[in-house]
Amino acid sequence: MKNMEYPSDLSSRKQRIAQHFAQATRYDHHANIQQLVCNLLLAKIAYSHHDSVLEIGAGTGQMTRLLAENIDSQQWIINELAGKQLPILQSISPSAKIVIGDAETINLGNNYSLVISANAVQWFDNPLRFIDQSYQRLKSNGQLLFNTFTPNNFSQIKSLTGQGLHYPTLEDWRLALTTSGFEQIGLSTHRFDLTFSNPHDVLKHMKLTGVSTNQTATLLNDSPFMWTKSRLQQFGTDYWQQFSARDDNGNLCVNLTYEVLMINAFKP
Repeated sequence: MKNMEYPSDLSSRKQRIAQHFAQATRYDHHANIQQLVCNLLLAKIAYSHHDSVLEIGAGTGQMTRLLAENIDSQQWIINELAGKQLPILQSISPSAKIVIGDAETINLGNNYSLVISANAVQWFDNPLRFIDQSYQRLKSNGQLLFNTFTPNNFSQIKSLTGQGLHYPTLEDWRLALTTSGFEQIGLSTHRFDLTFSNPHDVLKHMKLTGVSTNQTATLLNDSPFMWTKSRLQQFGTDYWQQFSARDDNGNLCVNLTYEVLMINAFKP
């Protein structure tokens, strides 16, 4: 069972990521922005009938459910980092082949008419390399469709803790797409500011959606971030001072920014 849940070839960083999401047992209840992203991606799928679809980083199946309900395909390949979600994904799409492993390093085949990924690519060691990998996996006229996040994502957390993933810029992505040979390239950003009653609720939200500020080593800072009582108190004080706002009812609150980058392109 252990090998099924965490493939032996996962790096230590990828194992930590898988563990964080495994502990987020109420992910779907709290991941409202992620579900909204899935719906935005669904609206951008060019064709409802496909020869072969590859979904990368399916997680709890938010995107998988939408695909199963709205897209027809002769073949389905669903990839997920670790095996904990395998029964859920198989129940959503019984005819699909579920491939457990790190999408950056395993062979996921080629000749797909659609490669799609929701809320996953930002966790890659080398997100930009996903562009060339996808180009190789697609057939002619195939569509690449996924989201990631911009450097402004979770800007409040990054400002106060120095922690966070490294997000390539929009121009970094555009260059990678054109260099790989993609055409009909579309990039768009969507900003969402979530309101919380206090800074501690922000941290709780992040934990419940699998995003922790500690032990999610980034490419920029490979040292785990550990909370102490004094650091937590200072975080709360600084968050109120720098990022307080008023909600729709005029009550004092704090914001957390999600800035989503949608990427849509076709292989000629």
